[in-house]
Amino acid sequence: MNQNLVKVNKKKIEVLIDLRYSTSNNFTNEKVYKSNECFIHKIAYEHLDLAVKIAKKQNLLIKIFDAYRPVYVQKKLWECLPDPSFIAPPDKGSPHSRGVAIDLTLTDLQGSELDMGTGFDEFSRLSYHGCHDISKESYKNRLILLGIMTDAGWDFFRNEWWHYQLFNSKKFPIINDI
Repeated sequence: MNQNLVKVNKKKIEVLIDLRYSTSNNFTNEKVYKSNECFIHKIAYEHLDLAVKIAKKQNLLIKIFDAYRPVYVQKKLWECLPDPSFIAPPDKGSPHSRGVAIDLTLTDLQGSELDMGTGFDEFSRLSYHGCHDISKESYKNRLILLGIMTDAGWDFFRNEWWHYQLFNSKKFPIINDI
C-alpha cells in the first residue's frame, strides 16, 4: 500500500461512507472498484478531519461518495464518459488518482442527505456551482457545503458541487493502483 494513503475509517472520523463506484449505484451502472475501502492522501485526510469538525458544529455529517480513485477506475470512467468537463482524461491524471480529491455531500445527524438540487454524478450544468436553476433550499445547501470545505482548506471544482480537491493538486504524483 502507498505510504501516503490513509484509510478513512468511520471509527476514527465521524463520516458516512457510500463509495458509489464500489456498487452499481453510479453512472456506469456497474461495480467498478475491486474494494469497498475508502482511502485518501494523508494531507487531504487532515483537511477532511477539519471539514468533519466544522460540519458537526452545524449539526451536519459528511457523506463520502469517492476519494482516492485507482487509475484503472479512472480509465473505466473515461471510457463510459469521455467528457473532460466532468472526467479527467486518464493520461492527464485526476486529482482523485493522486489521492487529493473527494466527492461528498452533507447529511443531517440521522444520515438523510441534504437536497443539493441534483444527485451525485449529474453531468449537466445543473451540477455547476452558481447554477440558479435549482431550488433556493438546494442553493443554500450547496453554499453551506462550499463554506465548510473552503474553510477546511479545500478548493472546489466549478462543474461539480460534490467535488473538492487540495489546492495545487497536480503537484501530487499519481498513485499507482493499490
